[in-house]
Amino acid sequence: MNDRHPEAPSEGIGVSSSPRPPRILLRSSWQTANIGDIAHTPGILALLEKWVPDAEVTLWASALGPGPAVRNMLRDRFPKLRILNDPPEAEEAAAAIAANDFFLHGSGPRLMGAPELRRWRETGKPYGVYGITFWDSDEATMELLNGAEFVYFRDSVSLNKAVLELGLDAPVVGFTPDAAFATDVLDDEAAAAFLEESGLEEGKFLCCLGRWRYTPWWEMYPRPMTDHDTKVQAYNEHMVDGDHAPLRAAIEEVVRHTDLKVLLCPEDRSQVKVLREQVHAKLPEDIRGRVVLRDTFWLTNEALSVYTRSAGLFSNEMHSPIMAIGRGIPAIVCRWSEQTSKGFMWRDIGLGDWLFDLDYEESRSGIAPAVLKMAQDHEGARAKAAAARDTVQRRHEETMKLLADLLRHRK
Repeated sequence: MNDRHPEAPSEGIGVSSSPRPPRILLRSSWQTANIGDIAHTPGILALLEKWVPDAEVTLWASALGPGPAVRNMLRDRFPKLRILNDPPEAEEAAAAIAANDFFLHGSGPRLMGAPELRRWRETGKPYGVYGITFWDSDEATMELLNGAEFVYFRDSVSLNKAVLELGLDAPVVGFTPDAAFATDVLDDEAAAAFLEESGLEEGKFLCCLGRWRYTPWWEMYPRPMTDHDTKVQAYNEHMVDGDHAPLRAAIEEVVRHTDLKVLLCPEDRSQVKVLREQVHAKLPEDIRGRVVLRDTFWLTNEALSVYTRSAGLFSNEMHSPIMAIGRGIPAIVCRWSEQTSKGFMWRDIGLGDWLFDLDYEESRSGIAPAVLKMAQDHEGARAKAAAARDTVQRRHEETMKLLADLLRHRK
C-alpha cells in the first residue's frame, strides 16, 4: 500500500509566486441521511485545518439539508469555511472553479463528484482524490483518476483493483483511511443529557448498530415504492433476522457476563425500526432490561459525543466504528458483500480480528465471543483501538503533507 512515485509534486506545478493563501475547492457532503456520510466532510476539514492551516477552503456539497442543522454544525466547528449553495447556481459554480487553485475530492463510496471534476479538469488546474472506495471501472472514470495529482483509496481491495487490474497510473497512488476518522464535531451537552435520561453511565455501556442489507431510500425520502424497491425490501426482510442474530447473541453475552449495559442506536432513520424489531424485541426479557433503544435519529456531533463516552461499539454499519476508532474507542465491524469493499479498511489499519463477515457462518460465530472479550478486557481493547488510531493518523499526516507541498508549489 505504499505510494507510487512519492517524489511528487508532479512536473508542471511551479513554485508559487502568489502571496495569497492557497484556495481549495472541496467536493464532499454526499448526503445527510446517514450520520456517517455527514462525517466525511468535518473529517477532511479537520485534516486540512491541521495540515494545511493557511488554506482557504470552499465546500461544494451535494446535500446539507433538509433544514440548517448540518450546515450550522459545520459553521460552528469551521467558522471560516465557505459553503456554496446546494446545488450552486451556474454562475456561483463557475466562479468557485475560477477562484480556487486545487480541487479536492473527499472520501466516499466511489468517485461521487465525477461530473464536477470533469468541469474542473477543463481548467488544467490540479486535483486530487482522497480516500474513496473504487468499483467504477469505466473508461471515463479511469481517465479522471489518471489525470489526478494523487489518488488515495480507503481500502486495499480498491487500491489493488485500480492498480493491478486496471493499470491506474496517476503520479501518486496509494492508501489512506476514510477522512471520517478525523471527525471531531461534538455535542457534549446533548450527549450528557441523553445518557442521564437513558440511565447510562460513562464507560459502562456498549453501542450496537444494525441495518438493512440495502437502505430503504423510499422511506428515507418518502415516495411510492417501485417494483425494484419491492424486490429489494423482500431481500432485506429475508436477510434481516440472520444479520442481527449475532448482535443479539453478543448482547446476551455482555449482559450475562459483565456489568455493562447496551445502547441500540441508529446511523440513519430507517435503522430505528430494525433495532426495535430485530434486536430489542427479540431479546430475552431478563436481558432487555439492560438494553436501551434510542428511538430517534441524531446528528454526527451528538452521536460521536456518546460514542466517546462508551466502552466500545459493535456494528453492522461502518462509519460509527470509524468515528469511534478516530477517538480511540474500540469498535467491531460486521460486513456483508452488499456493502462493497470498504469494510476491509479494518484489516488495513490492523483491526482484522475485529472484522467479521456475516455472509459466512464461521465468521458470524466469532462475533459474540469477540464482543465479550472487548467488553471484559477494557484496557487491552483501548490499547488496540489506540494503535489503530495511530496508524490512521500517521497515514493521514503523510498524505496531507503531500497535498500541502503541492499547494506550496502551485503556479
